[in-house]
Amino acid sequence: MRLVVTRVMEAAVSSAGEEIARIGPGLLVLLGVARGDTSREAEALASKTAELRIFPDGHKPLDRSVLDVGGEVLVVSQFTLLADTSRGRRPSLSDAAPPEEAEGLYLRFVECLRARGVVARTGRFGASMAVSSVNDGPVTLIL
Repeated sequence: MRLVVTRVMEAAVSSAGEEIARIGPGLLVLLGVARGDTSREAEALASKTAELRIFPDGHKPLDRSVLDVGGEVLVVSQFTLLADTSRGRRPSLSDAAPPEEAEGLYLRFVECLRARGVVARTGRFGASMAVSSVNDGPVTLIL
């Protein structure tokens, strides 16, 4: 499983001209599921995401979590995060899990965030989407 986690002031996702979800301050998470991933990875990464200390407090620039600051999380499925570009110019996506496996783990990740008390919103799995964000910092991590 591969995640790109960005601290945002706001983020939104739409598909076919319809806004699906919008958040205020918090995290935009682009999530790719790899072949062989299990619920264990989804649960561990959801826990890590909820507890990442990447928000400022009064003294340190990276000391509080999304839970600490009462932020929201927008999770968008993005299988292209598993692309391999080591051979040529056309990305190979053979490392990405098949959609029927990936969707379940994507939903498990979101469910685990919510179980930890995070307000989590989602894109539309498998849809072509437009994602917009106003990055904060910018602070972006790859997990």
